[in-house]
Amino acid sequence: MTSPSPSGRECGNNRHVVNMSDVADAAGVSQAAVSYAYNRPEKLSGAQREHILATAAKLKYPGPNVIGSSLRSGKVGAIGVMVMDSMSYAFSDDSTKALLEGVVRVRQLDDMALTLIPLAHREYGLDGTALEMSHDARPALRGLVDGAILHSLPDDNPALRILLRRGIPVVIVDAPFVETVPMIRIEDRKAAFAQVDHLVQLGHRRIGFLAERLRPDGMRGPVSRERRSMAVEHVVRERLEGYEAACLFHGIPFDSVPVIEAGGFSREAGLTAAADLLDNDLTAVVATSDTMALAVLEVAQARGLSVPSDLSVFGFDDAPGASAAGLTTVRQPMVEKGELAAQMLLALLSGAEQVDSQILPWEVVIRNTTSSVSPSPA
Repeated sequence: MTSPSPSGRECGNNRHVVNMSDVADAAGVSQAAVSYAYNRPEKLSGAQREHILATAAKLKYPGPNVIGSSLRSGKVGAIGVMVMDSMSYAFSDDSTKALLEGVVRVRQLDDMALTLIPLAHREYGLDGTALEMSHDARPALRGLVDGAILHSLPDDNPALRILLRRGIPVVIVDAPFVETVPMIRIEDRKAAFAQVDHLVQLGHRRIGFLAERLRPDGMRGPVSRERRSMAVEHVVRERLEGYEAACLFHGIPFDSVPVIEAGGFSREAGLTAAADLLDNDLTAVVATSDTMALAVLEVAQARGLSVPSDLSVFGFDDAPGASAAGLTTVRQPMVEKGELAAQMLLALLSGAEQVDSQILPWEVVIRNTTSSVSPSPA
């Protein structure tokens, strides 16, 4: 008989892997106590837990089998955050980063894994129609997360349908709107109305609108009423509805004002769209996000336009870059959205049968990029 090896006992070619029972025998405690030392330390005194862990370290015990315990409990100890674009976008977009910051602020998640799940354009056909996905298309859909936070997915994205079929708890931030799923949002239409109303109060009538994306099909350029009817991006659609309502309220025919779709959320997409929009004779631009508004500022500067004397610019979100640029914008609580979404998801995972949706406040932040319309030269 050979002596035990550091990581187990060998007999011929058969190697015994140290398990929980070996640790319990060596430490003189029950297997339950060993399990508590790893999973429920509050059940033990500090000295007892330290003794068990020290014994486990001497035996080179690797710890409980996480996969096995997950299979027994039906939980994997992870939540997913789904975003509608690439992984690089999730880490470069200020609003998405703020949302993730809010999620990780919830300390109850410290012992759980956070899986970021991008849902890029390949979920859609060339015509922009949503494609049905198989169950193994994404980690969340393979059952590798216990719950998911969905951020700004298009209305018809199949991921939500699959999650609900599998019974995976879901909380939605911003979009899509589903009556049976708890949601966190602001009143986008009212906030968009306030953008236009502020500019009209300053005397602006020649206003142009820059929207990120109405549908993830790669289309960009002027937005027709038919194109708007095809929109599946809930937030952008709601903001355009607010713009139209404000124009109607102030007697501005909405069909006569330029609306440009960038076709994406990035700065690069915004720059191209801003150049198209500023080819029109405008005194003000309203954008559906700060990223788009900052792109307008960049193009305006390149063309020698002075902001706000030549052109007023109004953004949305109050992302970090907005303050540095002195951008007038709508402030919404993105960090708080993430924090609240995580708390709501934890409540569902803890067995809550119902979690109420939340509508959070927003506010207009006036900075340096809007002013009264300059009088035309005689």
